[in-house]
Amino acid sequence: MELVVAVCFLIMWHVARASNSTECPALEGPLDHLTQDELLSKLTAACRYDRLVKPPTEDPLRVELQINIKYIESVDNLQFKAHVLVQIRFRDERLRYDRLSPNRANLIGQETLRKKIWVPHLVVKNEKNSNLMGLDKSDMSVIISPRGEIFYTYRMTTTFYCWMNLRKFPFDVQVCEIEWISWSYNESHVDLSWTKKDPYFISDNLHLTEFSMDEKWITRGSVRSPVSESEGSSSSALVFHFRLRRESGYYILEYYLPSVLLVIMSWVSFWIQADAAPARVTLGTATMLSLISLNGNVSKNLPKVSYVKASEVWFFGGSAFIFCSLAEFAFVNVIWRRRKKVELIKQSSKNILKGALSPRLARKDLRKSESFSSLDSKHSPVGQGSSTSLHVPGAHPEESGPPTPAWTEMTPHEIAIWIDRRSRVVFPAAFLVCNLIYWSLICIL
Repeated sequence: MELVVAVCFLIMWHVARASNSTECPALEGPLDHLTQDELLSKLTAACRYDRLVKPPTEDPLRVELQINIKYIESVDNLQFKAHVLVQIRFRDERLRYDRLSPNRANLIGQETLRKKIWVPHLVVKNEKNSNLMGLDKSDMSVIISPRGEIFYTYRMTTTFYCWMNLRKFPFDVQVCEIEWISWSYNESHVDLSWTKKDPYFISDNLHLTEFSMDEKWITRGSVRSPVSESEGSSSSALVFHFRLRRESGYYILEYYLPSVLLVIMSWVSFWIQADAAPARVTLGTATMLSLISLNGNVSKNLPKVSYVKASEVWFFGGSAFIFCSLAEFAFVNVIWRRRKKVELIKQSSKNILKGALSPRLARKDLRKSESFSSLDSKHSPVGQGSSTSLHVPGAHPEESGPPTPAWTEMTPHEIAIWIDRRSRVVFPAAFLVCNLIYWSLICIL
């Protein structure tokens, strides 16, 4: 009985071996007479090729990347959209056919061929979304050389994030990047690298609507593996960096020049009479609201950040000048409505402003200071050869002491007009100085 079982087992083993040999025959050349599809069917037969497993290698599989950027546009101030032609190159010894079909050229196919073989799964790490481009099907190409080198090319559109520093907006310079990583394999299995010759191409007619590309460079490194659960596991990464400089001409024409005109327009109130309250208030509030609306149009598409941007510094400065012109009107309007004249010891800027602020106390303070002066002179020590003089009421000024200074008077209307005239010079001069400081800091920082 045991002999019968052994014989049956031996027969079944020979049958299975024979069936396997018929299902997966050994590849022997030459196979030049086969069509491309027939050769591919033999090379990718399930008995000898598993498309879910990467090519077996002792060291990490070397995968080279080359990109061709056709188009970049700014979606908003934190996102960009790019059209990229990606070419991936690696070697798969399982698909080598130079000895089987020595006279055959490259094998070329598209999506059908791509589904038959293993290709690395590369993703953009900082993407928002990515899609393969094409009309009916995805535009991709697969080329297999006789030595087993595979060139996998496809077109893609990707929307990626670019974290920006907007402190100098709209005169800022940003550094953005597109980072490719291996999704399924860490760096101990797949090693990404840029092609040695021409790792990237930039389209000659590439033009960004709001930015200009100043500089481009590439790096390689490693990041934490997105699918591995073990700590310390990292994936190979390739990064394409590019520096963008914002085109500030639009903002100068649409924001800075109009805001300068609004500030200058607020100074027209200095030529309007101080009692014309409706005209001066309307002018001041209209320019302030226009500046606020202008700044809102510029900053509405910007992200809400915690720091102050250069455009906001300009807005605060312009708002301060318009507010000061309104405050100046309120000041001269109060003076204009006074009835009593202001007594001044001298018509200087200091005395006029002091008299305008405290018209009733100006002369009282001066008299008090004079009385203290005379009192100090009475009790001052008498030196050798000096003589003292007593102040006699009703005596001649030359005999009683130092002469009393001559006082002058100004009406409230005259003071208001004087302040408006000085404001016509002080405000433009201060605004010019602030502009020199602002634009110097923009150029230096």
